[in-house]
Amino acid sequence: MPHTVLLAEDDRAIRHALERALTLEGYEVTAVADGVEALAQAHRGRPDVLVLDVMMPGIDGLQVARVLRAEGDSTPILMLTALVETADRIAGLDAGADDYVVKPFDVEEVFARLRALLRRTGGGSGAGDGGRPDAPESPGTPGTPGTPDGAPPAAPGSVPPGAPSGASRGASSGVAGEQPARPHLRAAGLRMDPRARRAWRGEREVELTRTEFALLELLVRNAGVVLDHSTIYDRIWGYDFGPGSKNLAVYVGYLRRKLDEPGAPQLIHTVRGVGYVLRED
Repeated sequence: MPHTVLLAEDDRAIRHALERALTLEGYEVTAVADGVEALAQAHRGRPDVLVLDVMMPGIDGLQVARVLRAEGDSTPILMLTALVETADRIAGLDAGADDYVVKPFDVEEVFARLRALLRRTGGGSGAGDGGRPDAPESPGTPGTPGTPDGAPPAAPGSVPPGAPSGASRGASSGVAGEQPARPHLRAAGLRMDPRARRAWRGEREVELTRTEFALLELLVRNAGVVLDHSTIYDRIWGYDFGPGSKNLAVYVGYLRRKLDEPGAPQLIHTVRGVGYVLRED
């Protein structure tokens, strides 16, 4: 089955052009002209991914994202925006968007970001592969089992970036009727349950978005290891946005605001010119 895309764009020319391009790429597209219809379609049948224009009359793309997230809908959202200021992009991410593309855009960039979003949510590599894969990709490269190409060596006891999370690996089944154990990840005073997608600092539970959780899980699994920008982009977004992108810095800022506590050591450290590391100094 092809991946399904709900596209909301009030500019008719852009909507028709993008609908045609996505259809030719192998996606099944439902295209609407405003946020009201986008919500109606999203409630009618959950798509694999949403592509929302930010500036639409009535209910705009930000409001659509907020409503869906408030309802507990975790469908990945790609925002289309003509607003280039960092604050505008942050507003979209805060509303619940997972990624954004700035107008005017190259349609190949839209395809790449959609593929990245679908990979992160278990939807495979996107349209053009004949639909969803039957099984998840196994991590590792020939000759270095479990170590993704280009990734730094994992800390002892950790899982390298790109390895399946606890949610995808699952737990071995035990006696019939018994609940399998849920191994928690622990590092620097943090505890994470990948299957339940819950995280705690000490006894305080931290509410995280999907992207924030994925980023924190990557850092926790590699606590003490400096992860460079390109590795993090590849493991979390499946796409390296380049040295000029502020996307990663924005999400690290979100995590710091949620994790840091007065008088407690900072957990996520910036290694200038390289990337980030999780450690408790």
